[in-house]
This record gives sequence, C-alpha cells and structure tokens, in this order.
Amino acid sequence: MSTSPGTPVAPNTSRSRRSLALAVVAAGTLTVVLDGSIVTVAMPAIQRDLGFSPAGLSWVVDAYLIAFGSLLLLAGRLGDLVGRKRMFLAGTAVFTAASVLAAVAGSPGLLVAARFLQGAGSAMSTGVGLGIVVTLFTEPRERGRAVGVFGFTGAAGASLGSVLGGVLTDTLGWHWIFLINLPIGLAILALAVPALPADRRTGLAAGADVAGAVLVTAGLMVGIHAVVKAEAYGWTSVRTLGEGALAVVLLVLFTVRQATAAVPLMPLRTLRSRNVAGANAVQVLMVAALFSFQLVLALYLQNVLGYGAARTGLAMLPAAVVIGGVSLTVSARLSARYGERRVLLAGLVLLVVLLALLGRVPVHAHYATDIFPLMLLGGGFGLALPALTALGMSGAGERDAGLVSGLFNTTQQIGMALGSAVLATLAASRTEDLLATGRARPEALTGGYHLAFTVGAGLLAAALAVTWGVLGAGSGTGSVGAGTAGPVTAGSAERPAVAASPARRDT
Repeated sequence: MSTSPGTPVAPNTSRSRRSLALAVVAAGTLTVVLDGSIVTVAMPAIQRDLGFSPAGLSWVVDAYLIAFGSLLLLAGRLGDLVGRKRMFLAGTAVFTAASVLAAVAGSPGLLVAARFLQGAGSAMSTGVGLGIVVTLFTEPRERGRAVGVFGFTGAAGASLGSVLGGVLTDTLGWHWIFLINLPIGLAILALAVPALPADRRTGLAAGADVAGAVLVTAGLMVGIHAVVKAEAYGWTSVRTLGEGALAVVLLVLFTVRQATAAVPLMPLRTLRSRNVAGANAVQVLMVAALFSFQLVLALYLQNVLGYGAARTGLAMLPAAVVIGGVSLTVSARLSARYGERRVLLAGLVLLVVLLALLGRVPVHAHYATDIFPLMLLGGGFGLALPALTALGMSGAGERDAGLVSGLFNTTQQIGMALGSAVLATLAASRTEDLLATGRARPEALTGGYHLAFTVGAGLLAAALAVTWGVLGAGSGTGSVGAGTAGPVTAGSAERPAVAASPARRDT
C-alpha cells in the first residue's frame, strides 16, 4: 500500500484497538442505514401528523439525499486535511443532534431542515469511513474480514430498519424513529474517542480549494436534485433538463479547476487508476440495479401481493441474511485466493440471473416457491459488493484515503438516485400503458415491475462488461483496497419512499 511519507497508522495500532475501531465505524454505518429504512416505513404517519402535501412529503427523503450525496466528496477530502477521526466524530455529533431536532419537529419545514442536517452529518461520518478502514487494515485477509463486517451490518440494517420502523411507528409513534438515534449516537461517540487512532493531518493549506469545493458541491447538489425530482416534473421537462445541464457545466468547471489549481481539492491523479475509475463506474451501474431489487421487489410485495410494511421486511430478510453470511464467511477467502475481479464477476453473474428471474415473477406468486428461492441468489451481492469496494479503494494512500472514500460513496449515491428515479418512472409508465389497455391493476403493476427488473438485469450486464474490460485482479494479486459493502450502507433505503409515497403509491 502506498502512503505518504511517515509511518502508516495501522502498524502502530493494536489488533484489539483496530477491531474496536472497525466496530465503531460499522456501527455508525449501521445507524445511517437503519435510519433510512425506518423513515421509509413511517412516511404515511409523518404525512398525517404534520400535514405534508403529497409533493411536499418527498422532501423528507430528498432533503437528506441531496445533502448527503452532494457533501460526501467534500467531507472525504476535508477528512484527509483536518483528520478523519475529527470528521467522523463531528459528523456523528451533527447526525445525532439533527435526529433529536427531527423527533421534536412540529412542522413540515422544521422536519425537512432537520433531515438536511442529518444528511450533512451522515456525509461527514460516512465520507471518511472507508478512509479509516483502509488505513487500519492493510493485510489482505484482515481487510477482507473488515469488508465482510460492513457487508453484514449494511444488510442487517436495511432489513432491521423496515421491521423496526413499523413496530416503533405503530406502538410509540413516528417521533421515536428519530429519537432512537440519540442513545446510539452517544454510545458511538463515547467509544470512538478512545478507539479511533489519531491520523496524520496535512492541514487545510494542503488542499483548501474553496472555489473547487463550491463548484463540486453545487454541481452535485443540482444534479442530484434534478434526478430525484425528475419523476415529479418529467425527464424531458425544461426544469429537469435545465438543472441537468447546469450540473454538467458546474462539474466540468470543477474538473478544469482541479487540473489547474495549485492545491486542488481532488487531485486528478486519483482517477488515473483503472481500478479506482472502473470500480466507481461499475458501482453506479450495480447500485442502480440493486434498487430494482430493494425498491421494486418491496413495492411488488406490498402493492401486488398485499404485504404490510413489517411483513415485507421479514419477507426480504432471508436475502439480507444470505448477503451478510456470504460477506462474512466466503467473500474474503475467495478474494484472497482468486482476486477481487473474479469474485466480482461471479457475483454479478448471479445477480443478472436473480433480476432476470424476478422479471418473470407471476401476479399471484407464492412466497415459498416463487420468491424465497430467489432470495438465496441475493448472495451475489455478498460476493460482489465487498470485492467492488476493495477495488474502488485500491491504491488509496493515507493522504488520499478520505478523498477516495468520499468519491466511492458519492458514486454510490449517484447510482441510488439514478436507479430509483429511472426504475420507478419506467415501472409507472409501463403500468399506465397496461391499465390503458384494460389490464387489471395487479397485472398492470406486475408488468411495470417486470420491466424494472429487466432493465436492472441489463444494467448488471453492462457492469459485467466494464468489470471484464477495465478492472484488474485486485488484492489477490497484490493491489490494495478496503471498504464497505457499498449500496446497503449510507442511506440505501432513502429513495424507496419517493416511489412509494402517497402521491404514487401504486407505482
């Protein structure tokens, strides 16, 4: 692993302290994922109590997503400059305080503002999470186990959140879905102070590119807003196209700025690695497809088979268990032996089969015979996500670990936004077309979901092609990387609420 001059962090940190640090960072990731799943389930209750309009309700999700996605890259770089431990602690504190503010919110405006702050806090802590891990775990087998832990916590958080959200909302009220973050956040802060090692800080002067920070944050914010609101305004509307064009211009200006600035915010050398650039491209495709599994399958279970929120979470729990089990027990060993590239290819093949079969699921499906067997193929995520993350973080030195971490999490959010918005729009359009031909609503909904699953399979096929043609072998042959298991972390359950909101509940 290449590092900046000086002694790396990991060798000076005991095994027990590194394990505790991993547990702390994983707990922070789990909290973010858990919060996203819980919010999705509680949306109808929030709308009733605070008087949100159907269009306004989506901002409970969008405010978080926009803040989170647009600040990740900046947070990762600032972590390299001022210290990743400091950034993680500050982010956890902001997220915890914003959760309390959300819990006591008595108006739509206050709740949306609290959700924006939650997104900012999540970006600060999550943006440096991979950077912390990559500098702590350098030995391939240990790194593989660390990646597996992240895969397990992410999958567990996504499923646990759906179930826990329904229970808390029904028994104590929606306020508790936010208030539960207070004791968890305080515990993480108490453990993080002694557990996380102090990392070397280069100082703001080493990369205080204010103009670059403004350009990239504004570009990502405008771009993500254009995507998440495209379903409401239309993909070809003047507003959507205008915001998309503005985002492209801002990001192009940011790239030009980074090529010419004396102390760039994001040195373009980070994109010269085929593994880093390729893995981020694969992640956009794979995470977008993942949402056709997480989001569209949940909608199918509820809108076609008539499952409630808690039952839907339980129905998808086997997939989470398989993903976590494969991440913890199989993925690391296979990557160490065969290399991350081969493991990623194997996982993607399984996922293409999974979504292709979901594209043929019947209207009157039986869970035991039609759904449950497919949940087992979800193990492909347990293979693919850790391997992809390792490749995405490969070659990240100590001085740039936070930046590469922020970049990897940013492309994750872009994939989430694109996947959920595009797939929800395609499903809705197909459903409306089938309804217009006289099809019954369950059959029309299923037809829309079939299209989304099929498009998801196509995205995974494209990810296969990029993996085959661009990515190298990974740590199994000497490259270095580490990280989280991608899409099931960092708010992966945030977007379903948009598609399943009262304004568009059937699509």
